[in-house]
Amino acid sequence: MVICGIQKPSASRIYTGESMQDPDDVTVYRMGPGCDLNDVEEGKVYIGRVQGFANFGTFVQLNDRVKGLCHKSNIKTQHKERETILVRVKNIRNNGNIDLEEVTYPVYTVEVVEKKSTAVRLAELSSKVGRTVSIEGEIAQIKQTSGPTIFTIVDESGTENAAAFVEAGVRAYPEAELDDVVRITGEVMLRNNQIQIEARSLVILTGEEGERVRERIEQALDQRSEPPEIPLLIRSDVLEQLRPAMRKVAKVIRKAVFSAQPIIVRHHADADGICSAVAIEQAVTALIRESGGDFDADYYLFKRSPSKAPFYEIEDITRDLDFALKDHARFGQKLPLVLLTDNGSTEEDLPSLKMAQIYEIPIVVVDHHHPDEIVDQYLVGHVNPYHVGGEYGITAGMLGTEVARLINPAVEEQIRHLPAIAGAGDRSEAPERKRYYELIQGVYSEQDCKDIALSLDYEQFWLRFNDGRELVKDILNLSGSGDRHKKLIPLLVEGANALIEDQMNACMPNVRHQTLSNGAELFRIDVEIHAHKFTFPPPGKTSGEVHDRLCQQYAGSPVVTIGFGPDFAVLRSKGVMMNIPKMVRELRDEIPGGGISGGGHLVVGSIKFVEGMREKVLEGLIEKISRVPAGL
Repeated sequence: MVICGIQKPSASRIYTGESMQDPDDVTVYRMGPGCDLNDVEEGKVYIGRVQGFANFGTFVQLNDRVKGLCHKSNIKTQHKERETILVRVKNIRNNGNIDLEEVTYPVYTVEVVEKKSTAVRLAELSSKVGRTVSIEGEIAQIKQTSGPTIFTIVDESGTENAAAFVEAGVRAYPEAELDDVVRITGEVMLRNNQIQIEARSLVILTGEEGERVRERIEQALDQRSEPPEIPLLIRSDVLEQLRPAMRKVAKVIRKAVFSAQPIIVRHHADADGICSAVAIEQAVTALIRESGGDFDADYYLFKRSPSKAPFYEIEDITRDLDFALKDHARFGQKLPLVLLTDNGSTEEDLPSLKMAQIYEIPIVVVDHHHPDEIVDQYLVGHVNPYHVGGEYGITAGMLGTEVARLINPAVEEQIRHLPAIAGAGDRSEAPERKRYYELIQGVYSEQDCKDIALSLDYEQFWLRFNDGRELVKDILNLSGSGDRHKKLIPLLVEGANALIEDQMNACMPNVRHQTLSNGAELFRIDVEIHAHKFTFPPPGKTSGEVHDRLCQQYAGSPVVTIGFGPDFAVLRSKGVMMNIPKMVRELRDEIPGGGISGGGHLVVGSIKFVEGMREKVLEGLIEKISRVPAGL
């Protein structure tokens, strides 16, 4: 039940002349913005504002919602429009018209009349359409349109918008800022089939009252963000040990969704990275839609971006910061949460992680590259199989799918085939790869998984830095258009294989072979001068395709393939237990002026160097490979 009451603490004494009469004898009331006709009482004196004039009297506003008429016979002094005036309510007619008379007092006490109501939760607004309510929450976004100002409000139950209008394109309540805790009173409306509050008042809650609301919201969000207790898709000791880390990352992501914090997912631009990121994308966007907000919130609150390198490059963080800071300045958005998947675990990520820390942007990582301990101080969550004794065969796509299920279990049936595709794309030989395939073998064959992975690699090459959100859904059969998926995959595979075959015809005759002292067969190919440029497959995949053919040709022997260019080398190994991240660190110390960096998995990775030191770097690399144990 909504009642109207007097706020005694807000009473103040007003002196209008030299007389110093006792103010307790005269009380004047100021109507709060949420009050309406039902809150006006006959005989009481109110502070009003002159709205306009007519031949028969003066129109006076008691607040933005209530006005009355002061007949000319009841006007005591001359007034200007918008001037303050004291009026007594003489009569409230049956039709709602209010008869007023002007009064003057040299001294009086002001007490504010406010609509007293228990704040309703945002999740309850759908049942309050057409009614005036009060809500309490935190401002998550402030967007100025050509018409009203749109405040996105978050409370413990959901997210909704409140529209406040002063005049077209003018910022309403400019004192209200991002992250303020506010009480908004207004009418619940449906706009384009979406709930929206037409704000009539906005009060910033400070002090104990504000902290009490903020603490209530924080506690509820923390509890609401806790992931559900669900089993893994498959049996795996490594994944079971990773469960606490996966739950932590899932909770951080869920909390970002519930607090309307934008999320940026950065992933390696290959099949494994795409599967990991898309699994999380499906979970997050569905959760955003369920949590309220704008109809297109899943587009401006979630962004998936591929990274060319298997680490978070300075180019990546610079792009992300540029967009985030612009959105923060122009649209009042919070700075984002960044999720790195199939990258983020190595020293190569440090420059970008440090830059993000300056802007207080939280970062979580889901990766299977060999991790460097130093990165953890810059992360709020880190899922990596090496932390619990696993290795790179448990791919990012497998990890990302399990995290996605913790974020939103409702998407499980939609994404359960992605780990098998990720494993096929990354050529995983872990036992988990087989178990994930067994989940879907009645729907997808092993060849289907390989074809879909190849299609992802092929299309991502042409997409460059674009995410191809809807196209990727068709490739992964997530869009609901099964016929389109069935037609698309053979076409993409045909195109990819034709270009791969053309590339192999150019490369294979130019492969150089030597047998190392440890018995490993080493092959080298200069992909800069012996491969087609600027087309699919790119140098990394070209080196992988060469390696696969050589492994077939030299079946039973340990094989290492190095595809190199002017300032880089890509390594692939079978049967030679290298530690590429360690090799990179050692070469960096041993070859001054080499400009060496790089990393990857233990037996798959890449190295960068300065062009003038290429031969020395390659010689040092080969010498190190010859020292490690080799044998299948």
